[in-house]
Amino acid sequence: MEIAALGLGRLATAALWLAAAALVLMTVVIAAQVVFRYGLNSSIVWSEPFAVILMGWFIFLGAAVGIREGYHLSFDILLFVLPERVKLILYSISDILVIAFGFGMLWYGGQLAASAYEVKLPSLGVSGAVDFAPLVGGGALIVIFSLERLARRAAGLPTSRFGDAAEAAAETREG
Repeated sequence: MEIAALGLGRLATAALWLAAAALVLMTVVIAAQVVFRYGLNSSIVWSEPFAVILMGWFIFLGAAVGIREGYHLSFDILLFVLPERVKLILYSISDILVIAFGFGMLWYGGQLAASAYEVKLPSLGVSGAVDFAPLVGGGALIVIFSLERLARRAAGLPTSRFGDAAEAAAETREG
């Protein structure tokens, strides 16, 4: 289980680095577009669709990592008064619903990509399926990371809820 967690941790780290790189690259492309349009009275025709694709990647990769790490918004007030076993059941139900959502992203994003495969994006000269690749990739990672959370919870391991994984892991190793 720990080897799989290490591999998924590396996958999450890689996804986070890719998301950060996409954000930085998008910022550079938009800044260049502003300079070209208003400073040089010219325009970079591919900047807007390319920036939108990059935005899709950093949003969906970041969302998947956020799900793995437990950083998404939640309404936990009820959980303060419930027994630990009930909390674990509710967390598992939540993860199952997130898996269904991620699978929907993967499935329907794949259908959208397949339907746009023959279409060429004129300003980029690539297949229209590229527009939907972040949806498919993000959905796949959401499914994988949510399954990991369920497996870790079933094994009695910490699920990285609200960033406390390092502390919980240390307690597990010491105990």
